Amino acid sequence: MWTVMSSPIGDLRIIERDGAISAIEFTPFRQPPDGRPLGARGDDHPLLAEAVRQLTAYFARDLKEFDLPLDPLGSDFQRRVWDQLLTIGYGDTASYGEIAGRLGMTNAASRAVGLANGRNPIPIVIPCHRVIGANGTLTGYAGGLERKQTLLSLEQDALF
Repeated sequence: MWTVMSSPIGDLRIIERDGAISAIEFTPFRQPPDGRPLGARGDDHPLLAEAVRQLTAYFARDLKEFDLPLDPLGSDFQRRVWDQLLTIGYGDTASYGEIAGRLGMTNAASRAVGLANGRNPIPIVIPCHRVIGANGTLTGYAGGLERKQTLLSLEQDALF
């Protein structure tokens, strides 16, 4: 099942599979990369409605931590990286090298971390926007740098 919600960064498509959120997609929407059908639209599905509620609260700066069942599809390494992203607090950032270090790897693994970060199927909730370059600059973001800047600014503004 899936639903679409409006947000300050454009429409978001939220996909649920087997009782967990499996993807959040930015417009323009594409076919799922794993080739599986999306299923029916289910705006009233309890989990999708809760995801919309939490995302709406996040964009209103009223929610700092999501509480949703998640099931991102990815390799073991990608899942390890995504688990680390969940430890980056609201309004905080970490570099690709810092994430590699948390995984017990050297800074040389930064590129692999960046690739896994870019394949995160559940952006915002798994906060890949909070990962920045070693020198503090914004680097690539699957949703585009403008969206990344908007999300980081939203969180920073909410802290002050």
